[in-house]
Amino acid sequence: MTSPSGSTDISLRPIDPTRRAVSPDAGLSPRATRVTPVDVGVFGGSGLYELFDDVEHVEVATPYGPPSAPIAVSEIPSDGGAIRVAFLPRHGRRHHLPPHLINYRANVWALHHLGARRILSPCASGSLQPDIHPGDLLVCDQLVDRTSGRPSTFFDGPTVNHVSFGDPYCPHLRSTVAARAVAAGATVHSTGTVVVIDGPRFSTRAESAWYRAQGWQVINMTQAPEAALCRELGICHSALAVVTDYDAGVDRPGTAPVTQDEVYAAFAAMMPQIRGIIVGVLASLDRERACDCDAATNGLTPDPPHDLVGPG
Repeated sequence: MTSPSGSTDISLRPIDPTRRAVSPDAGLSPRATRVTPVDVGVFGGSGLYELFDDVEHVEVATPYGPPSAPIAVSEIPSDGGAIRVAFLPRHGRRHHLPPHLINYRANVWALHHLGARRILSPCASGSLQPDIHPGDLLVCDQLVDRTSGRPSTFFDGPTVNHVSFGDPYCPHLRSTVAARAVAAGATVHSTGTVVVIDGPRFSTRAESAWYRAQGWQVINMTQAPEAALCRELGICHSALAVVTDYDAGVDRPGTAPVTQDEVYAAFAAMMPQIRGIIVGVLASLDRERACDCDAATNGLTPDPPHDLVGPG
């Protein structure tokens, strides 16, 4: 694959079946094959349903039900040696899951179970500010959760864990994502706040104006509770907001409110660049993490339901 910046192609390496594998009874579906632990996870957003061609599909059973789709596992070269990547389209491979019905706990648990300690999270977003335009990318550093009714924690008792969430995204992973996006020639906003709404409907003009008046930069429907769940498991998480529209107008005369078709078309048009950025990030990651994200767990682990629930 060639990045939009014209960097050297990064081809996938076939999976080595001789490497140490996770036990098939450790949360994998009975239909799943043995799988070597992964290093990094990627959540696909609206329009990003596949990442690589040469993949091994793995079905994972979790205590919270099945994830959105079978997980596609690939291996690519990186600066620190071969890195294994687990890709999961959060809306499902056919985009059949609206944002309020995504099983966020199952998705995050599944990638963590396979070994992912870093997760990249590209997501379609609308601009709330006149200086942020469709086609731009924003690397979120803050989040405002305006959702309701979504299961939002792994700690439902008896273990109670109040994780620190003041800075919801990993600073080291964020900086890597921003650098690779700039190198790819994108217009990048290196910081910004995403406000997360339930959906699936888009905002009214009054709602959008209120969000804009708060000084928030972009609007999205999936970053909550995804980011908080990653923090509870000590996962480094970085959201890359792919700006597809101006939400309900951004006070731009003559700008119509966003439509579903507009979002899908804009996201699809940016996919070659987004894939190139993701591959660039994966290839440049160090093997060891240099952040404190794993300390956010306070040394505690959740008490999940006892039964593993997989596909079918």
